[in-house]
Amino acid sequence: MEINEKIYLLSERVKQLVPQIKTEEATKQSLILPFFQILGYDVFNPLEFCPEFIADVGIKKGEKVDYTILIDGKPLILVEAKACSQKLEKHDSQLFRYFSTTESKFAILTNGVIYRFYTDLDIPNKMDAQPFFEFNLNDVSEQSIDYLENFMKHKFSIENILTSASELKYLNLVKVEFKNIVENPSDEFLKLIVSKIYDGTKTQVILEKFKPIVKKGINQFINEKMSAKFKETLNNSENTEIPTAQEEIIEESKINTTFDELSAYAIVKSILRPYVKATRVLHKDTESYFGVILDNNIRKWICRFEFGKKLYLHIPDNDKKTIRIQIENLDNIYDYSEQLIESLKRYL
Repeated sequence: MEINEKIYLLSERVKQLVPQIKTEEATKQSLILPFFQILGYDVFNPLEFCPEFIADVGIKKGEKVDYTILIDGKPLILVEAKACSQKLEKHDSQLFRYFSTTESKFAILTNGVIYRFYTDLDIPNKMDAQPFFEFNLNDVSEQSIDYLENFMKHKFSIENILTSASELKYLNLVKVEFKNIVENPSDEFLKLIVSKIYDGTKTQVILEKFKPIVKKGINQFINEKMSAKFKETLNNSENTEIPTAQEEIIEESKINTTFDELSAYAIVKSILRPYVKATRVLHKDTESYFGVILDNNIRKWICRFEFGKKLYLHIPDNDKKTIRIQIENLDNIYDYSEQLIESLKRYL
């Protein structure tokens, strides 16, 4: 499996397990260790993935970091773990203390769902107050996985990560500030906008008068841009059938998408990824089958799965007639990679 497929599977696992996990130790075993296994680390080898690594801080001796990743024998990544029920705010102080006492270049604060990556961009050997990268298993994107790959064991390079870390850090901060502006524009921002459109004196009363107008204008602009993009997507999709809201509600109430179905979907995406962007390959769950489709178009179906007492894979032939194949398990899907690729290519 490729990292994309493994991360999407872990993302589904997070959604299923988090409501049941009550402790920090359960979070470590069920969520955090599997995450680092995906990145290629041997989590059961203390010479590579060391639990309770000692990081003496000043007069305090025996202070321990939950995990430390050692590369070539050097502790380069500190990991502080919290229970998945905890928010990460105000928990970075421990990492801050540990960071300057070790050779580590990176620190990760996580609750098994969100992973915050820190380094020392501002002052050497002093951990930054803000993370330069945040990975959220409840909000996975191809872009975030692409950057996460830099931390895989076989790709790890301090230089490569730091080259883009600064830009990434400030890019994320810009997005946070823009969100704040959209939701609650500051007086400074209001003055900037109002000065461009209003010739009178910019008193506090005037600024308060313009505040809801500015907010409304920004939101309308964003909505118009999104609407234009949505229309463009629809125009590019040939004969895409869009069910009514009522049909969607009725259908979804009868359907329970299973972990096995999502696993099959992830495998098909990994097989097709060299030939098409992963974002174009979607799934459609119905009462009778679980389908994998292109461009959200049910007429462009690549394959279908029939889950029951036996597992069947359906692949269309050149005449769109269904070839029904019984398979023993999900791993056998890889045996039909050529047929799945041929099915995809009919729509490209």
